[in-house]
Amino acid sequence: MIAIFLYTLHAAPKIPAGRPGRRLALDPHPRSGGVLERMFRIEPIPCSRNEGNSTPRKAFPRFAAIAGALACLTAGLVANAQQEFPPPQGKGRVVVLASGTSGPAHYTTVAREIAELGYDVVLFDGNQTAGTHGDAVKADILEAQKMPHALPGRVALVGFSLSAGMFLYYGTQYPDLVSGGVLWYPENGFIHDTPGFVGRMKVPLLVFAGTRDRYRDGGTIDKDGELAAAANAAGKPFELVAYPDAASDFARGGDQYNPQDYEDSFGRTAERLKAYLGVPPDFNSPAR
Repeated sequence: MIAIFLYTLHAAPKIPAGRPGRRLALDPHPRSGGVLERMFRIEPIPCSRNEGNSTPRKAFPRFAAIAGALACLTAGLVANAQQEFPPPQGKGRVVVLASGTSGPAHYTTVAREIAELGYDVVLFDGNQTAGTHGDAVKADILEAQKMPHALPGRVALVGFSLSAGMFLYYGTQYPDLVSGGVLWYPENGFIHDTPGFVGRMKVPLLVFAGTRDRYRDGGTIDKDGELAAAANAAGKPFELVAYPDAASDFARGGDQYNPQDYEDSFGRTAERLKAYLGVPPDFNSPAR
């Protein structure tokens, strides 16, 4: 509230437009310029200078500014948290799936296919995990566990590119919340301390990568191999599957979709989810 008050003293109460976010919550790692944008991720709404306030600004300019700002806040802050894909049997163990930089709409097909296996899939925008030092990853896990169709227990992480990198580094540090991860072509160039990464890694991983991948910013299959070798040498399960003819984004719906490699990696994903979460109760997954 103090921040809102200070903002209104500084400028007219036109709420700056921010990009849609995952939730109505404090953002500890701001990436925008305005005070309100630093406090919340909000969607733009049409607010006039005096909306929500019948007192003319001429008489009480500061009061009008505060009232108008609060009216806009209560009318326009929209929690845009996640999209849930329930399993056919109604409820299931949770898979937290996060997108790459292209956004969650790019991954709804994969989310539905995993849900058809009998898991409750909760899809998040992976862009919102960047720059939060793992806070957003943990928050997404906790939020997914509260979904209407979620069964209790640890979750499995499925990430792509950007989010896969965040799951790789941060998600593996939460063994009380996570049973394991399946990561597709994760960003890894930001991991400079391989022994430190291995020391913090506490859950098993299955990682897919294409040898023709030239998209990842500073991330290479050589780095994947380095991380996998170091983890396995320390007795920590890190399985790396490399596809010689695949580039980045080879999953279904991706810009470089590779049907053969996707079918193989999806089959491996299905088996690994059984190991992480168990076979879904009273449900036989349909043949693909």
